Amino acid sequence: MNTIAIVDYGMGNFHSVARALHAAAPDADIRVCREAAGIDRASRVVFPGQGAMPDCMRTLEQSGLRDAVMRAARSRPLLGVCVGEQMLFTRSEEGDVPCLDLFPGVVRRFSGTQFASRDDAPCNAGQAGDRPERLKVPHMGWNRVTQIRAHPLWDGIPDETHFYFVHSYYAQPEQPSLTVGESHYGLRFTCAIADANIFAVQFHPEKSAGHGLRLYRNFVDWNP
Repeated sequence: MNTIAIVDYGMGNFHSVARALHAAAPDADIRVCREAAGIDRASRVVFPGQGAMPDCMRTLEQSGLRDAVMRAARSRPLLGVCVGEQMLFTRSEEGDVPCLDLFPGVVRRFSGTQFASRDDAPCNAGQAGDRPERLKVPHMGWNRVTQIRAHPLWDGIPDETHFYFVHSYYAQPEQPSLTVGESHYGLRFTCAIADANIFAVQFHPEKSAGHGLRLYRNFVDWNP
């Protein structure tokens, strides 16, 4: 039987992920794991995350689960979700913190004239003639995902499917070949990566209705 460990280091929507996995793969043995031994015994691992990157990295270290995540990333199918995807890269602009450095790249904040700044007054955005309304950060809601290349986790999911996003930062890989999915919010950004036994997404499959469940089912069946 497939044993799936959801890494619980204190910074993620672990129970929502578990419920989605149970719905997508009722035949799998799904466990929320707070100990390294449980992660090491699992046949595949889901690595979710939410919140500020400095807090996520600090909490992962304090939980004692960092080494178990690294071992899983080198040996078994691993699915990163949201901040769990971002943590796989070299560093993040959020707090200028080092991440796990499994992949070269930087996690960047949405920035540019197309985005509202932190100190923009909301009332100004609606005044005619002031300036074009700018995009809010964080990016929240449903967005199309363009499949850059085929992958088993896209099976049964049409290109340009909408998935649900909640984020202010996005991963920018140094290696373009890592990118298997892109989305657009003021700019085109990588929202799904894949390499060997790792697949990771910026969006939330557990909040993305039927196609999100299909992605989880594909992960359960995936044999890289």
